[in-house]
Formats: sequence, structure tokens, C-alpha cells
Amino acid sequence: SWKSAERGFAQSEMAVNIGGVRLVLDGDVLNRYPESRLAELINCSTLNYDVIYSLCDDYDPGKKEFYFDRDPDAFRCIIDVYYFGEIHIKRGICPICFIKEMEFWKIHQSYLDECCKSYLTEKEEELAEIANKVKFILDDLDGDPSVNCSARCLKFLWKLMEKPESSLPARGIAVASFLFVLVSSVVMCVGTIPEVQVEDEEGDLVEHPMLEAIETACIGWFTVEYLLRFVSCPNKLHFFLSFMNIIDFMAIIPFYVVLTLTYLGTAMMDLAKVQQAVQALRIMRIARVFKLVRHSSGLQTFTYALKRSFKELGLLLMYMGIGIFVFSAMGYTIEQSHPETLFSSIPQSFWWAIITMTTVGYGDIYPKTTLGKCNAAISFLCGVIAIALPIHPIINNFVNFYNKQKVLETAAKHELELMELQSSDDSLMKATRKCGAAGALESSMRTSRSDNCIPLLEESTRTLKSKDYCSETESF
Repeated sequence: SWKSAERGFAQSEMAVNIGGVRLVLDGDVLNRYPESRLAELINCSTLNYDVIYSLCDDYDPGKKEFYFDRDPDAFRCIIDVYYFGEIHIKRGICPICFIKEMEFWKIHQSYLDECCKSYLTEKEEELAEIANKVKFILDDLDGDPSVNCSARCLKFLWKLMEKPESSLPARGIAVASFLFVLVSSVVMCVGTIPEVQVEDEEGDLVEHPMLEAIETACIGWFTVEYLLRFVSCPNKLHFFLSFMNIIDFMAIIPFYVVLTLTYLGTAMMDLAKVQQAVQALRIMRIARVFKLVRHSSGLQTFTYALKRSFKELGLLLMYMGIGIFVFSAMGYTIEQSHPETLFSSIPQSFWWAIITMTTVGYGDIYPKTTLGKCNAAISFLCGVIAIALPIHPIINNFVNFYNKQKVLETAAKHELELMELQSSDDSLMKATRKCGAAGALESSMRTSRSDNCIPLLEESTRTLKSKDYCSETESF
């Protein structure tokens, strides 16, 4: 049989069986890439078991066929490199697993086509996001038991105030904070209704005392929430520089500034100036509405989608800016011949161009000549086109980002389930090894798992295993 095997190796063709799919490959074609696994196998000059089985899973000397327990669909894509010099990833094949298949067949990633490289980069970024979400979820698990009590309390307080999905009390606090934001916004609006206001000693209309009491209670909640989040925050500098925390601070500080000016300002400045400063600071209370972004995943998704659409928004502003300048200058020039013209200057005509191109049309300024009306019609049509063109990409970015976040969350939870299952399997392996189970089965199972592991999540897996080990140690 070994002599027949020698004749098989000497032939210029080789038969391979990839996951049950039999193929006959030409040796000259395979030798175009001598560093690949197939080229090494066909050029193998010895028939040592160690050499053969280091290159393939099995070999049948009678059929002269090499067996590989690999993905046949991925191999059909990889084999193209021998004939065409490049590789395309077909739809339905995981790019991460495909790269592992390329590494097994010893084909470099540089042979991937540019379109597939960009697709692979996108998937690697998604994988990194999944890894970050997994680490984020792992942070909610019980930490290292060696940590002191104060650190545990701070971490519990941080999860209670910042992560509503961590526990039922945390969800209750998030709902309460959301309701306080709504109540505060409603009170701010109702307080401006003259029928609800009351007169003070000087006869001026001020907010109703009941509304002021509700406002004070809301500010008290916001202040306590902000301070607790600041005390428990692991990174104080990042806390101060965070956009949402700046919004929270801007929603709180006007109340205390107004309170200070009301009781201490009259001693330092005129009463009329104090009242003007108080009214200006009260306007800043509208910043509380932005606190809703913290409690709404939909608003967060909308914000992230706008960030990803800066290019489209920049194009929109550029188109509108050019159109406003051109049509306002034309409108001013054309309307100068009319004795009752409303276009006194080009900068003043900017307002007319803005409300015309955005299809608002307040009617406070309008052309009176025939050419001016034609100019207005053209500016109207150009404004509609300029606004409509970037809208579709922005909507697509929002939908794609929203769907992507849902998929990533599902994938992260699924990865955690797989990690827990793998950790339980490892524990079972340890128990069976103590009972004298065969080591070959364990090694084969580890080999099969290694083909599906994700490198970016290995650190998270080790973290989960260390937590399981700590829990087992505590139980003993």
C-alpha cells in the first residue's frame, strides 16, 4: 500500500475530499503557490505518518485521496487563488471563519479582493463592538472578592445609577428620573401661563408657589442623582467631560444661581439687573429636555446616526449656503428697479432666500417684479432638491445603525451564552478527567472549538472563567 502511495505522490494530480466534497486538483496549478498547504502536500517526498497527518486529517492509499474536515464552501472560494490570483468571499460565509480557513490552507490575506477586504474590516469592527458589549455585560457580574467593601459599594452604586438593565431597583431609579424630567419640563411650560401665575407684592406676575415647590423637588432629585453618579464614577475626568453630564450640570446650576441672585444679588447690584439675570438663567432650564436622551435608546440612536451623517449634513449646508448667497444677490439686484422694493440689501435678502429655499415663506418679504418672482420660483425648486437629496442617506444611516445595534446586542448575549456553555463544558472535562476519561476525546473537542473561537473575545472568556473559578473557590 505504501508503494502505491508513493506512486500517488509522484503523480501530477491529487484527489482531496473537503467535508465530503471530492475534488481532483492539478499539481502544476497548486505549485503556483508553493507555500500553501496543498502545494506542500503534493510535493511531500516522504510518507511518514507525522508529515502526512500534519498536513491533512486522513489519507486513503487505495483511493489516493486526502481528507480534510473543513468547510467545502469556503474551500471553493479559496481554490480560486490558484486559477485567478485573487479570492472573493461569497455571500453567506462568515468572513472571520473564512480568514481562519485561509490561515489553515496557508493562503495570505493579501490575495483577498479589495471589496472583500473592506467587508472584512467592517465585520472586524462589528466584532470589536460585540467584544466591548460582552465586556460591558461582564462588568455587571460579581467582581473580584479580594476588592474591599468600599469599592464594592461604589461599583454597586454606579450600576444602580448608570445601568438600568443591571437590576430591578436600577430600572426603577431610571424610570423615576425619566418621570422627574417630564414633570420638570411640564412645570416649566405651565409656569408661563398667565392664568396660572400669581401676583407678588409689587404686582408682577410670578410662578405659582405650588409649581415652585414641584420645581424645587425636581431639582433636589437631579442634584442627588448627579452627586451620586459623580461619587461612584470610576473616572472623574471622563465624567466631567462627558456631553450628557455637561447637560445634567447645565440643567441643575441655573436653579442655584437664581437662588443665589434672589437672596444675595440685591445687595450687590440693582434689583432690575437681578431680575434680568434671573429671567435669562431661567431660559437655561430647557436643557433638562436633553436629559431624556440618557433614558431613551431611540434618541441615542438618532444622535449617533447624525454623527455618522456629518458628511451628508455638510453637503446640505454647503448647497443651501451657495443657493442662499446666489438667489439673495439676484433677488436684490432684480428688485432694485421697483420703487416699493422690500430688498434693502443683500444681507437683508439672506432672510428671504432662507425662508424661500426651506419652503417656509412667512410673507414678510417678497418680490414684486416679474423677474423677481421667477427668481423666487427657481430658488424654491432648488431648495426642495437640495434638501431632498441628502435626506435619504441620512435615513438609511439611521435605519442601518439601529438595526446594527440590535444585531450586536443579540450577538453579545449569544456570545455570553456560548461562553457560559464552554465554561460548563470545561468543568465537565475536568470532572471526567478525574474519573479517567480518555484524553483524546478532550483534545479533539478542543480542536473543534478552536476553529470557532473569536480572538477578540478570548480575553472576555478568560474573565468569565476567572469569575467562575472565584465563585467555585468561595463555595469550597
